[in-house]
Amino acid sequence: MRNNNICKAVVSVWKQLVGTEKVTFKCELKKTLSVRLDSKLFRSQWAFIFFLAASFICHQVKAADIALIIDDIGYKSEDINAFTLPSEVTFSILPHTPYSISFSQLAEQQQREVMMHVPMEALSGKSLGPGALTANMYPQDIKSSLAAAHESVPNAIAINNHMGSKLTQLTLPMTATMEYLHDTGLYFVDSRTTKYSRAENIANKMGVPSLHRHVFLDHIPEPRHIAMQFKRLRRIANKYGQAVGIAHPHPQTLSYLKQHLPELAEEGVRLVPLSELILGKHGQLAMNRYRENARFSKLPESQE
Repeated sequence: MRNNNICKAVVSVWKQLVGTEKVTFKCELKKTLSVRLDSKLFRSQWAFIFFLAASFICHQVKAADIALIIDDIGYKSEDINAFTLPSEVTFSILPHTPYSISFSQLAEQQQREVMMHVPMEALSGKSLGPGALTANMYPQDIKSSLAAAHESVPNAIAINNHMGSKLTQLTLPMTATMEYLHDTGLYFVDSRTTKYSRAENIANKMGVPSLHRHVFLDHIPEPRHIAMQFKRLRRIANKYGQAVGIAHPHPQTLSYLKQHLPELAEEGVRLVPLSELILGKHGQLAMNRYRENARFSKLPESQE
């Protein structure tokens, strides 16, 4: 009977904590439990076991993370308005565009991560723009094109595909792409313009850090649709622990994000740089080691 009463008391305290406080981090919950529980409770074996279980649960608790990418940066001077977004938002810059170099440098000043938004051949046959990768290119031509693109976005740490519903399904060109990324220490984000994409699987086989897009926020650039997609992005992050969203520098998109991104913290969701999401809590250290290893592995070839 005494143990039952003690357990009821512990459960009561637990319910009070959960009902009155939205605890995000494990240490906060563990500390609050230890302060509020009467020391006499710990004389009970059952209460002690319960506390150990609660501590274990708290240890597993992790804030949901969202990485947000703004695509198609570089063609228009108005794209500079995107720089008012939090620095955790990653910009994917189209290579060889009027503002690709200057915007890449401005992003570096803001300590903002940037990517190359590389045009890749689509099934629709749409015009691709400069620096595009196509199915009829030889592997070395793909690598040379990526190297030239990298020069126009000098601070890029990754690439993602612009269009690419055809190319990302093809093994040979995607293998050449991943070989370049592996050699230069970059990583890959699959924009997932087709469900048949093989790009991320090939990246994994080649040892290139990678992830994929979960939600396009503004495929329909209307506030109501953006709001619906933003809610979907948060729902995925809360369910799986992380999510990647892609948007574009449309005025209505930027306006919505400036207003609603602060809500993430209120909900216990973190807006994080892409590298932190892809590489976890040791993201930057792991990325530095990855780049260093890639650089040294390339030295013998470059010195011959």
